[in-house]
Amino acid sequence: MLTAAAEVLAAPDGPGSVESAWAWRDAPIAALVRRIQQLQDERAQAFRRLDQAHRQYLLSGQHYDFPSYRSVVHEVTQAFAAASREVLAVEAELAGPRAQPVLARHVRSLQELEQTRLATVALLQMMGTPGVSEQDPEKLHQLKIKVIKTMEAIGEVLQELRFDAESAE
Repeated sequence: MLTAAAEVLAAPDGPGSVESAWAWRDAPIAALVRRIQQLQDERAQAFRRLDQAHRQYLLSGQHYDFPSYRSVVHEVTQAFAAASREVLAVEAELAGPRAQPVLARHVRSLQELEQTRLATVALLQMMGTPGVSEQDPEKLHQLKIKVIKTMEAIGEVLQELRFDAESAE
């Protein structure tokens, strides 16, 4: 379990990982914003898959099926890394050639919030796994609240991004 959670947290998403030949370079700002929304939808789907895999892992009972869970964690990690690379490319495009610092800040905020969400979900899964850590119901509750508040903040930033993008066109 610790290895799988660490793999999720170690997903590469630094600026050096952005590919140089990027398909969205000449796209209108509205298309970039739509792509960010699509990437957010992909991330949400990956979170659902991670949650489902963790639930299945816990339901596998006395002889926990860790290899299956680890496999899903690996696939989800790759999906998160790919989305992060593309989000960072959009941010760089908005901050640089498009001269849209407000929109770039929104995209950066999304990325940071998603990193917080991922780290919190990984910790929540570790803490919720019997035998991996001491079960602390209060701490689990606090982490669940943090995930909810982070998701709300993500929704607010997406709304601000859409609104400010309309003004930028």
